[in-house]
Amino acid sequence: MAFLKHEVSEQPLQTQLLSDKVIQSVLVADDSRVQRKILTAYFRRWGYLVSEAASGEEALEICKTRNIDLIVSDWMMPGMNGVEFCRAFRALERDSYGYFILLTSKSEKGEIANGLDGGADDFLTKPVNGGELRARIAAGERILRMERELNEKNRLVGETLTEIQSLYNILDRDLIEAKKLQQSLVRERYRDFGAAQVSLLLRPSGHVGGDLVGFFPISEMKVGLFGIDVSGHGITSALMTARLAGYLSGTSPDQNIALVVDEGGSFQPRPPAEAASLLNKLVLEEMETEHYFTLMLGNIDLKTGLVTLSQAGHPHAVVQRANGTTEIFGDGGMPVGLIEEAEFEEFQVRLERGDRLLIPSDGITECPSAEGNMLDNSGLMRLMQQNANIKGDTLFETLLWDLTKFSGERDFPDDVSAVLVEFSG
Repeated sequence: MAFLKHEVSEQPLQTQLLSDKVIQSVLVADDSRVQRKILTAYFRRWGYLVSEAASGEEALEICKTRNIDLIVSDWMMPGMNGVEFCRAFRALERDSYGYFILLTSKSEKGEIANGLDGGADDFLTKPVNGGELRARIAAGERILRMERELNEKNRLVGETLTEIQSLYNILDRDLIEAKKLQQSLVRERYRDFGAAQVSLLLRPSGHVGGDLVGFFPISEMKVGLFGIDVSGHGITSALMTARLAGYLSGTSPDQNIALVVDEGGSFQPRPPAEAASLLNKLVLEEMETEHYFTLMLGNIDLKTGLVTLSQAGHPHAVVQRANGTTEIFGDGGMPVGLIEEAEFEEFQVRLERGDRLLIPSDGITECPSAEGNMLDNSGLMRLMQQNANIKGDTLFETLLWDLTKFSGERDFPDDVSAVLVEFSG
């Protein structure tokens, strides 16, 4: 009766021990019944749940149905030996790692290496010493604890990555819609005004960008033109381009800052330098932003071919004459929205029959080669000369192809945009 009482009093202690252990379930595999009982007694005394198997085959079947944390297996067993059992155990699909100790009387290095190749974690020489077994179990505890902590961290990382991916998918969908909305700001990519044909190129480097190009009819003989490049990239730059599009709208001329109404009630072009000054004042006084933008704003007289432009930090305008030669025009100027005292000037270019005017963004002129050299104005003029016979949208497609080759087939680091005016007189 005293033996039974002792067994009952140890049960809560065993449960408490198990709750603190990484290793809880143990399998002893040995064809020797005596050896199994000795090892089982050790493990139960230390608070583990123990299963026994008299062969490698029986042990493998137990592992298929139970989650075993630690296996102590004899090397030499009839049928499936310990190394073969270990290989088969490692081949099982498990949620966690199982620590495997081989019992052996072998001491040759070649045999030990064979056991390690089979997947064994540790070895014990028979007859087993209880203190040494306890020390090997402690080593296994440390390894399994690290493995399970790593699994838990990986689980948390996986959950976090799943949440991030979900947020990214939502953001990606929003950016795709934002890209559609931004592209809709440029409603027409081409229009034939009879005496001149105007084509637009707008290609953001990401989903959305800070470039904006456009044209707007002023009167029967005059057309407004603009190219804008907002500082920075991404959503905030795109939002600013959307607001600027309203100030240069062709569908709402009464809100277009580049237009004025004359005494007869007709719209006339405001001097481009004056319009740039007004935009500078609006940005600094009404827009709470750290962004600024470069601008090329002007108009063309379809009767005379006279183009009047104001350059505010934007790349120079390129004029290609009918004979294929190219020139650059503009004096640089300060960007819009940077300083209150900025002054803007105008310049004029006269186009003759067969001439064309290109207003590029710095995504073209500052496009880097594979070696890190910029295309620059000279490179753009060279591309214009070699594509002198290509017109309109086809010219833009060819320029994009040439830029891709120049950059070494890499993605463009900046938005690419341009306005092309081809004057037929």
